[in-house]
Amino acid sequence: MTREDEGVPVVLVCGPKSTGKSTFNRYLINLLLNRLPVVEYMECDIGQTEFTPPGCVSLSSVTEPVLGPPFTHQQMPCKMVYYGQTSCEQDTERYLDVVKYVFSCYKKEVPLVINTMGWVKGDGLLLLIDLIRLLSPSHVVQMDIYDWKAMPPLTPEHVHFSAGLHTKGKQQSKCKQLGADSMESWKYPEGEDTSAPQHKLLYVHPEFPRAGLAGEARVHSGILRDMSILGYLGHLQSPDIGAVLPLHSLVPYQVPFNAVALRVIHTDVAPSNIMYAVNASWVGLCCIPEEVRCQTDGPVLLTQTPVCDCLGFGIVRGVDMEKKLYHILTPVPPENLRLVNCLLLGNIAIPNCVLVGQQGIEGEIPYVTSDYNYSIMGSGKLRKKKQHLKRREFPFECDYT
Repeated sequence: MTREDEGVPVVLVCGPKSTGKSTFNRYLINLLLNRLPVVEYMECDIGQTEFTPPGCVSLSSVTEPVLGPPFTHQQMPCKMVYYGQTSCEQDTERYLDVVKYVFSCYKKEVPLVINTMGWVKGDGLLLLIDLIRLLSPSHVVQMDIYDWKAMPPLTPEHVHFSAGLHTKGKQQSKCKQLGADSMESWKYPEGEDTSAPQHKLLYVHPEFPRAGLAGEARVHSGILRDMSILGYLGHLQSPDIGAVLPLHSLVPYQVPFNAVALRVIHTDVAPSNIMYAVNASWVGLCCIPEEVRCQTDGPVLLTQTPVCDCLGFGIVRGVDMEKKLYHILTPVPPENLRLVNCLLLGNIAIPNCVLVGQQGIEGEIPYVTSDYNYSIMGSGKLRKKKQHLKRREFPFECDYT
């Protein structure tokens, strides 16, 4: 796989859920590592990430074979943005802005493998066409299922003439009417041929049992996401200690309210309730270019979600309203924490077993209650999740080593 104009292949892998995209990516990376010291990997599937906790778009340098599931090889990427959700259906424009921001760091010196979402129906297919136009891969590997007609072959001609979700085909204007700022941001890279894609399409028809049947997967996607978070939290543990320490026994960092900006990504929260939302939550530790200034002792609330570097993640273990301090547990090293000036709270939850399985606590467990009214509007997913966890009862020991 060579590319005459740029010298290195850029391979984008796409297809429906449960067709083997992740397995193919690992095999391809390992195959390339037999000949090269490093391979770049760009994660565009925010629901099933390979090297980071869920909800991220990232660019990673892979130097060792990828042999296990994602929770066994969590690592710090070269560039990472916390999108804050496992699906981008509600804000596809911000998703594409994040992808473009991360992709801009790719130096085109080594091969790049790009993973995409399994959402390839309706708007998901149109969004995939936008991604192909934006990333200009040299090869598109399309995982498909026999007799599955929802996804046409993504040939260069099809991508060239078909309208995407935010871009138009050749016979139409190049950009959707998104406003002056958005249209300016959707210019093609300088020197890029906008006439037609030149990628090679490689078709793969998986024939393994239950291919494409996401509902029959042996491990639920939500459990895989939880295990990735647990794998990340394992870095909080000291390698010299045999027993796993519960989170409440670890010493958190104290962060003044006015030292970091705060933003809830996925929903609108009244300023008077913001601390209730942040307490006991999973947050992205980010760095925005603007200096955080506050005339009072905080908190500093952002009105828009920034597209910015994410340096890692943490758990807000507590909020001290008297001293105006966040108490944050994180494995991010101190030299990187000095760069953090923004906390992003998304729709990624701390795994239940982290809260429920706290050892050494007598009486009521912090942040855990059974006194909850499931008739409240919007609590249906909580009831479903509760029943799902009860039914499975975790066949494995759930810790964060």
